[in-house]
Amino acid sequence: MGKDVIIACDFPSKEATLEFLDKFTGKKPYVKIGMELFYSEGLDIVREIKARGHKIFLDLKLHDIPNTVEKAMAALSRLDVDMCNVHAAGTKAMMEAAVRGLTREDGTRPLLIAVTQLTSTSQERMQEDLLINEDLDKVVIKYAQNAMESGLDGVVCSPLEAGKIHENCSPEFLTITPGVRFADAAKDDQVRVTTPEGAKELGSDYIVVGRPITKAEDPVAAYERCCKEFIG
Repeated sequence: MGKDVIIACDFPSKEATLEFLDKFTGKKPYVKIGMELFYSEGLDIVREIKARGHKIFLDLKLHDIPNTVEKAMAALSRLDVDMCNVHAAGTKAMMEAAVRGLTREDGTRPLLIAVTQLTSTSQERMQEDLLINEDLDKVVIKYAQNAMESGLDGVVCSPLEAGKIHENCSPEFLTITPGVRFADAAKDDQVRVTTPEGAKELGSDYIVVGRPITKAEDPVAAYERCCKEFIG
């Protein structure tokens, strides 16, 4: 599967989102709709962006008991999104339920990926806040293996972990990586980060980029720079 740049449209409203996307004349970038936008605007914003011809990663990070996640995924399967996700920490049973719920009667479904550890999480925070005392890389790889064994298509991880996941899972097992910043940009609240070029070298299949594009003086130029550095 080819590499792509996904723009994180973390805007508070439909108006702000569509105003941003209107800048991309003649382009249809892959778009991530996260919790902020989805909870503000609901299903209609998903339908409208999809009607404009964009691929959509619906980033809601479901994490609940298996039955609840299965039913929620069944509802999301009726949206024409291209990718959605769960938290790998919900266990294999939950992830298997997510696959069942997301799969339509004709056997098709969007890509389903699992969040391993958030890119804002450091080794220290994981140990002190979550009482997980294993090495961070080991935890991420284990979560990725659980996701693959549960029938998912890939994981959300730091670019720093993409190559290790491909080695320990499969080269075809997708790595979707936030925590990407230009070399001359601030890290903001991310901890485990790299550049678009660095993510390419580390083996990321998709990169998710928000503020370096959405807050740029020229978002289209920033997006094109990101694509050039990551895709070539």
